[in-house]
Amino acid sequence: MDPLRAQQLAAELEVDMMADMYNRMTQACHLKCVPPHYKEAELSKGESVCLDRCVAKYLDVHERMGKKLTELSLQDEELLKRMQQGTGTA
Repeated sequence: MDPLRAQQLAAELEVDMMADMYNRMTQACHLKCVPPHYKEAELSKGESVCLDRCVAKYLDVHERMGKKLTELSLQDEELLKRMQQGTGTA
């Protein structure tokens, strides 16, 4: 696969993953913060605060998980390099 095509696929995958994360966050925070039977057209102050906190927590956890997965991936790559050097294969 040529490098340009690989970059395009990676970009498409990233967009898909971000859209999925946004949809899951929206659904989870809506279920948690907004009652199923609307009383008013506008969000109440409590609902707004709940949604703000829910989204902030969701994004914080998403960022932390991304950093941890990146760290683990780098560790795996380093281990693989050491193993390949030890066996003499490249």
